[in-house]
This record gives sequence, C-alpha cells and structure tokens, in this order.
Amino acid sequence: MIYYFATGLGVTAGTGFGLTLWSHRSYHASLPLRITLAAFGGGAVEGSIKWWSRHHRVHHRFTDTEHDPYSVQKGLFYAHMGWMLVRENSQKLSKVDISDLNGDFVVVWQHRHYLQVVLFMGLILPMAICGIGWQDWFGGFIYAGILRIFFLQQATFCVNSLAHWLGSQTFDDHHSPRDHLVTALITFGEGYHNFHHEFPSDYRNAIEWYQYDITKWMLWVLSKIGLADGLKKFPSNEIEKGRLQQLQKQLDIKQSCQKLDTTNSIMEWDEFQRRVHSERCNLLVVAGVMYDISNMLDDHPGGKDLLLSMIGMDATASFYGGVHRHSRDAHHILETHRVGVIRGGGEVESRKQH
Repeated sequence: MIYYFATGLGVTAGTGFGLTLWSHRSYHASLPLRITLAAFGGGAVEGSIKWWSRHHRVHHRFTDTEHDPYSVQKGLFYAHMGWMLVRENSQKLSKVDISDLNGDFVVVWQHRHYLQVVLFMGLILPMAICGIGWQDWFGGFIYAGILRIFFLQQATFCVNSLAHWLGSQTFDDHHSPRDHLVTALITFGEGYHNFHHEFPSDYRNAIEWYQYDITKWMLWVLSKIGLADGLKKFPSNEIEKGRLQQLQKQLDIKQSCQKLDTTNSIMEWDEFQRRVHSERCNLLVVAGVMYDISNMLDDHPGGKDLLLSMIGMDATASFYGGVHRHSRDAHHILETHRVGVIRGGGEVESRKQH
C-alpha cells in the first residue's frame, strides 16, 4: 500500500493526470524532487513523462473532439484504455508545444531509459524490499509489483473515463469533465475533474477543506520545506464567478422549462425535442400528454435511471405495462406534472420540420 501511494503520487504530482508539474507547469520543483517524481512515476508504468504529458496537453486543447486522444465521446471503454489499443494519429500530437519537456534533462533521461526505469522501479525494487525485508520475494513480485501496477493503472484511467461520464459539473458543462467523488478517492484527489479542466494550471484539484486531495496537501508540505515553490492558484473570485455562472445557467434552464402553460400548451414534436436537448428540460410524453418529471426523479420507486432513460421519448408503452403497469395513484401523481400536449398525439412524420 505504501508503494502504491508513492507511485500514485508520482503520477498525480508529476507525470500524468491532474494538476501536474510537467503536464501543466503548476509549480516549480527542485532537482531532487523532479528526480524522485520521475522515478516513482515510472514505477506506476503509465508511460514516460514526455509521452503522457504530450497526450494530456492534446486532451486539454481538444477535449471531446475528434483530436482528443481519449475522448469519452467515443465510448467509456475507449476513454478508459481502448485508446491505447489502436494506432494513433501522430499529426494530432504535433499540435501542442512540448519544447519545455525537451529542454528538461530529467524528462529526456527518463524517456530515453524508460524501460529500465519501469523494470527497476515497477518490479525489481518492490520485490527486493519485500524479499530482503521479510523474505517474501514472490509476494513482492506479485502483490507489490504486478497487482499494484494493475490496480493503479485502472484507478488513474478512471480520470479519463468515469470523471468524464459521472458526477457534477460545478463550474461549467460545456465539455464532459465532472467532479466524481469515487474517482477522487482512488486517485488521490484527481476525480475533481470539472474544476481541473476549468482551472488547469491551478496546483489543486479540490479547493474545499473537506474535499479529498492528497496531491494538493503533499505539494503544500513540499513547498514549506523548500522542495517546491511557485504553487499556482487561480484567483478565488474567478473560481467563485465560474461556480455562480454555472448555477445561474442551471437555474435559467429550470425556469425556461417552467414557463410552459400547464393547461393549454400545445407543442409540436420537434419543439418538444428542442426543449429536451437544447434547454435540457426533463420532459416525456405519455398518451400524447407532456409531463415535466424533474421533481419525480429522486422519488420514483423504479429508480432515477429508468426515468432518465425515458426523457425526450414517448413513454406510453412503458407506462401502461411495457415496463410496469402503474396503479391509479401513479396516474394521479403523474397528472400533477402535466405541462401540455403534443400536437398529433406523438411523433408524426408528416408534421416534422425538415
């Protein structure tokens, strides 16, 4: 576990994910610290500093686009690790400047001797510690070596997959990054990914005192003992402005959905779809009647996910027995969320706007 934390922090504070030294230049590190991070980061076996930092910069520049090397738009598995199993387009990687990486002799040395660093820091050293310490060479190789590498890789890969798929978008929702607590817990704080994408040069992943961010605390301690300095922080007023603007945006969306006339609103199917996709209204249709289910999501006996899967759809068949035959009381409750009717009763091809 100790070596898991050591190599994991070598990744988060140094080479790969999050608010890093080499990917985002979030702080200045002394030579001993740079060497230490390069060594332990190599022990994580997640690519050299140069290789990973280059991909990470491209990811930030082209988030969710075709040029994003691990875009979640191509699927959860692709973002998690599938992107490493296909041939990549080298032209995409040439779109970012890595002159600072090429000018750092620690980065250049680690990249040139990466295989040796991986073998020694990833396998030989943990095996030797266990073997010399308590004569468990095999356990050191399997548990401190192979299994540690596997679980650490899967944890850090979650930043590219789960943290772009699940969680809250506290500061902006223009792109997919989210703040995801579980990912934060297994990656020393890297799961607060919405904050990171909005304020990438900030050395912190999380700004609240109660949020789990070991990397932030470690860098703060290192700065106090002189091994790191120049820890970058975005102005607190800009961070708060981003938070408030996102809250206002969510409020505006909710208010736009509530402007529907709950008794007389007659809407075309295309307009219904626009409300759902452009204004993010939680609307569905049952028997030609349109309902706003925003206030039902957390209380639905069948679960929130089932209702979410029906948003923007004609749920008549599901409501009347396809999924569950609802009771009379369920019909009465649904009627309290009525916001209008669909002209023609549903999706009518001849009424669509082409």
